[in-house]
Amino acid sequence: MSIVKNYLSLVKFSHTIFAMPFALIGFVLGMAALKNNNIALQTNEVILRFCLVLVCMITARSAAMGFNRYLDRHFDQLNPRTAIREIPAGIIKAEKALGFVVVNALIFIVATYFINPICFYLSPVALFVILFYSYTKRFTYLCHLVLGVGLSLAPIGAYLAVTGAFDILPLLFSFAIIFWVSGFDIIYALQDAEFDAAQSLYSMPSHWGGDKALKIARVFHFFSGVFLWTAFFLGDFHWLYLIGVILFNSMLVYQQSIVKPTDLSKVNLAFMTANGIASIVFSIFVIAAIILTF
Repeated sequence: MSIVKNYLSLVKFSHTIFAMPFALIGFVLGMAALKNNNIALQTNEVILRFCLVLVCMITARSAAMGFNRYLDRHFDQLNPRTAIREIPAGIIKAEKALGFVVVNALIFIVATYFINPICFYLSPVALFVILFYSYTKRFTYLCHLVLGVGLSLAPIGAYLAVTGAFDILPLLFSFAIIFWVSGFDIIYALQDAEFDAAQSLYSMPSHWGGDKALKIARVFHFFSGVFLWTAFFLGDFHWLYLIGVILFNSMLVYQQSIVKPTDLSKVNLAFMTANGIASIVFSIFVIAAIILTF
């Protein structure tokens, strides 16, 4: 059990809480689209696809996070905040972490094969995006946006798993994720601004400083809200969706209010607690709204 616990810690499994609720939204939205087109799936097929989506979410994220830890192991060893992580601390050997990444990537591809052809054909693209993020801090301060793009694949992928086709609503949710994740990743990166600058690593806090970085994060979160409101009007959702959006936006405002460039003591509260609550609560109201709308 300790080995499992170590690997779960390596990939910060608890952080799955950020994108997983949006994947569920994409899945339920896809089921609603099939219903509107008078297409009915057998119960066992729905359960199978749902389980495969969960497998894809878990393995894709595990591969991405494991690869990030493997690639950044030398930097993590130098950074006092990250030196206790599994690889630099010697809890998990680097080659075993890389093997873990390969296994998860293979499981992800196999799972997409059993979903439908389009998910299978796009699986290498998805893997490239989520793995490529780990390189971006080496050459661009836009790395936060690349992370956002990686997590934004959740609602699109889940929708594709159900319908096999693209649509505007899951894309709007994905754009909302891009700016939401980018915003809170900037806040999280404030902790390592000085270290990143000293190691010639790129991030918005190390490039522009804490004040400007936080302002950019606020702009990103504003755009996240814009896309969620746009989805409401285009989807003509039940009024419960409004409650979800208001609560989600409120949590974004809250996390912005408790972090200051001169006081980073509440970064973890803003990063994990606020965003975890925002994602879960939003998904509950939106899924309920989808069921009542369609």
